[in-house]
Amino acid sequence: MTNSADLHPAQIPGYGAGPFARRPELLDECLFWLGHLYHCAQSAEAEDLLFGADYYAGGEFQSQIFARADWPAFTIPLGAGHRLHVIYRTFEEDEGIDYLLHHPDWDAAATLAVDEGCFLGPGLSWPELVAAADNALPGGTTIDPHARLLLLLPALGDDAIPDDAADRLAAALRARTRVEAPEPLAAALLEDQGLWGPAHWTMTKSGLRVNDGKYSLRNPANHFALPAAPLARVAAALAP
Repeated sequence: MTNSADLHPAQIPGYGAGPFARRPELLDECLFWLGHLYHCAQSAEAEDLLFGADYYAGGEFQSQIFARADWPAFTIPLGAGHRLHVIYRTFEEDEGIDYLLHHPDWDAAATLAVDEGCFLGPGLSWPELVAAADNALPGGTTIDPHARLLLLLPALGDDAIPDDAADRLAAALRARTRVEAPEPLAAALLEDQGLWGPAHWTMTKSGLRVNDGKYSLRNPANHFALPAAPLARVAAALAP
């Protein structure tokens, strides 16, 4: 059973009121995933494997999404009432995809990553991404782990990808897209890792999971990083 309030939030504190739109049907469109994963493919090889013969169709489908007046919003629930929101922000000439984490007790959502020209990230390590994809908690846009994995993949940046990650990603690509070669595409996407590339994750003495990405909001060394308290809340909420 799903929760319409999660699927179509009226407002996300600290972020605004959208206008958000419930668009779960997009997850069943193969062309949707080509545009969603576009910035994950930074090499010519990865781009060719992702788009294949659907390059123009995928680009047109994505353009139609960003031409909408409303903002497609997808939610993945986490433990203890936390929610990951993936928001297609369709401002004209300022469109992008925002990855947010929120809890009803928080005054404001925490931005994890921003997938656009002025990008910010990474926001997730591989273990955090997989834990969110696999938790099977109800109340979000989908409980399908393949769709969840692909929704969150653009926020990934991790230099310690396990050996079985490519097989896991290939299975998601096979299930949700019609790419001709999911295995080599998965390997290429995990090598490129989007606009910011891989980052190194460590645990601080106080137990916070942080990274060294120079564009990351979860790198305390960056002047634009999340403040200490939100950074701690994020690390606790996303802990695998």
